[in-house]
Amino acid sequence: MMPRWKGKGSQAKANADPMSKIVSQLQSSLIQSETQGLLSSCSVLVEVDAELADLLNRSCFGRPRITAQEDKQWFQLDMEEAFYLCFSLKCLKVIGEDGYIKSNEELWDYLKSKKPVFPVSYKVYSHLRHKNWVVRSGLQYGVDFVAYCHHPALVHSEYAVLVLSEGDNDLNGRLRVWSDVHCTVRLCGSVAKTLLTVIVNSNNQGANSPSCLEHYTVEEQTITRWNPERSREDQTGPKNGTKKV
Repeated sequence: MMPRWKGKGSQAKANADPMSKIVSQLQSSLIQSETQGLLSSCSVLVEVDAELADLLNRSCFGRPRITAQEDKQWFQLDMEEAFYLCFSLKCLKVIGEDGYIKSNEELWDYLKSKKPVFPVSYKVYSHLRHKNWVVRSGLQYGVDFVAYCHHPALVHSEYAVLVLSEGDNDLNGRLRVWSDVHCTVRLCGSVAKTLLTVIVNSNNQGANSPSCLEHYTVEEQTITRWNPERSREDQTGPKNGTKKV
């Protein structure tokens, strides 16, 4: 499926300002400003100025949060987004409820306690982000993530991403029967998205610390409906040259 751009000029805008460049600018800005986030249950809140808010918006990290404080701007990061900025890009520090900065290992343990499948979901999130895909929640489509080739204001999402694992966890019960596969593929097709399953293999490394992630491997698979109308082969008749269909 080709990208479905939103309006004329959207593709040109995306090509002129690639996502890798925007994320690099965000990383530099967060490091220079020594930005810190506040851990709040299953998310991280970050106070930002106008410049940083613009970079977070353009790079598609978090969502602006409206508060009664008119002189302050806050962004709310999901668990995968916050850990990606902390662990992968090393440009954000997270302060726990005790007022102290959490190490990567402490934050990892905390996020696992809130979401047992976090190691697997984060591996998929970081895998796609490293490939410069914009990754957003796919809850409204019944999947884990949706993936855009650039900012959602410029292009529609191409993939509905379902996270699967070869380990023993809650993710393994999905797509086990054909009725589940059929329903999920039909739903994705109705919203013009391709179903992308990403299977994570932990290779018996466990999930005691974030260092295990480098040993995890992923396998990507796209699942689409077979359309007989598009798959017929044109055959030329031997005598009159008519096509048989």
